[in-house]
Amino acid sequence: MFKLEVLDNKIKYILAPLSDTQAITVLVLVKVGSRYEPLKLNGVSHFIEHLLFKGTKKRPKSLDISKELDGIGADYNAFTSKQHTGYYIKASKQHLALALEMLSDLLFNSLFEAREIERERGVIIEEINMYEDNPLINIGNLFEGTIFSPHPLGRNISGPKENVKRIKRAELVKFFKDYYQSNRLIIGLAGNFDQAKAAGLIKRYFGRRQVNQTKDSFKKFSVKQKAPRLKFQKKATQQVQLALGFPAYRNASPKVYALTLLSVILGGGMSSRLFTEVREKKGLCYFIRTSASLYEDTGNFLIQAGLDQKRLPEAVATIKTELVKARRQGVSGAELKRAKEFLKGRLVLQLEDSADLISWLAEQEMLLGKTEDLAAKIKKIEAVTLKEIKKTAEEIIKFKKVNLALIGPEINRRQLLNILK
Repeated sequence: MFKLEVLDNKIKYILAPLSDTQAITVLVLVKVGSRYEPLKLNGVSHFIEHLLFKGTKKRPKSLDISKELDGIGADYNAFTSKQHTGYYIKASKQHLALALEMLSDLLFNSLFEAREIERERGVIIEEINMYEDNPLINIGNLFEGTIFSPHPLGRNISGPKENVKRIKRAELVKFFKDYYQSNRLIIGLAGNFDQAKAAGLIKRYFGRRQVNQTKDSFKKFSVKQKAPRLKFQKKATQQVQLALGFPAYRNASPKVYALTLLSVILGGGMSSRLFTEVREKKGLCYFIRTSASLYEDTGNFLIQAGLDQKRLPEAVATIKTELVKARRQGVSGAELKRAKEFLKGRLVLQLEDSADLISWLAEQEMLLGKTEDLAAKIKKIEAVTLKEIKKTAEEIIKFKKVNLALIGPEINRRQLLNILK
């Protein structure tokens, strides 16, 4: 069970007690990410995420922060997505007060010193280089650029290196002040703690932050695609990384449960259709998987694989055959039953950890405006029918709206597009 409360300054907080652990995880989510950025500031949310660990009024140096957290054996980090930014500390339960105080200090008292900004530019550029050098990671960026561009959802979270080099301190600080407002914050706490004490600590460290609402730059995405798209990035590799997919539902759609189950059936495990046909029967890849990425206004359904360049056309044709089969024939009752058990099992395992649990709950509240527990989710999974699966396949798998992104050696673009027609 969990409890949702709201402070007087509009900051929401979620308490999710777990008795069978000695740890706690404190997570703060801020409703801002790369989709809120103007083009010239693409990457600013990620830049700010880095800077919040570089010094506060109380802890002037980054080493002051890391020494204090390392001194209690804490696991701590931050992340930026297209829709939100998060900061977390996971520690032994006796350090709850420190975890909450530390996160409030980072969020409300960071210095943004000029010398740290200049130093961090190089760190972020090396992070971008690391992603660009790894096709397995970078293919996701290329795919979302294919399906969503020129909308902000199609931009990389870290932004282009040119932006990282030229963003000014004043621009960083202004963006931070505009979006790091109390009405955009959610605090999550999961683990072993006393609820009354935890609520008091949250009020002490976060309750004094005042509301200062600003204009939201959220731009809604609408699908306008009418023909297949292909984006290719040439790279001297032994393997071609492939990402093939279609526009899909927004995260609040009731159809996402059928979409997720369809994804499991097609590529959710070693017994899935695509794994069986593409890898086991034809030996065309080492890995192949499917996933669904869901945003507030849209989503996408994705198939990803690493393939032999010479057999790429055969692999694409095989993938298409399986997608067409799912669209025309649907799936079997046995497949749907296995997919439901697979999905329920993964959810149960995932939510045993305090960090995963609070992330799951807090992201629901931030992005859906409501939070459901595991039992409610399982009930909706169980309710999905064969008819709904087939309807979902018919609605999503439309080759006029297919998007194909590839990274690797030279390809025959025309041949691949002809296969997908």
